[in-house]
Amino acid sequence: MDAVQQHMLDTYRAARLAEPAPPPPGRHERSVLRDLYRHWLTHPNTQPVRRSRTEPRHRGPGHST
Repeated sequence: MDAVQQHMLDTYRAARLAEPAPPPPGRHERSVLRDLYRHWLTHPNTQPVRRSRTEPRHRGPGHST
């Protein structure tokens, strides 16, 4: 299912439940990319945190192992 089909399904569901319709897909992409670019310009030395391959993954609360 692509984004347009999902949006149509969500819009139909919202109409049936008398809720506000969701925003169309891609509506905020430009502002998100602009904000990421501005952050990258103002924080050029910021690197993502990388975990080692031997470090176990965090699975969140409720998971045992």
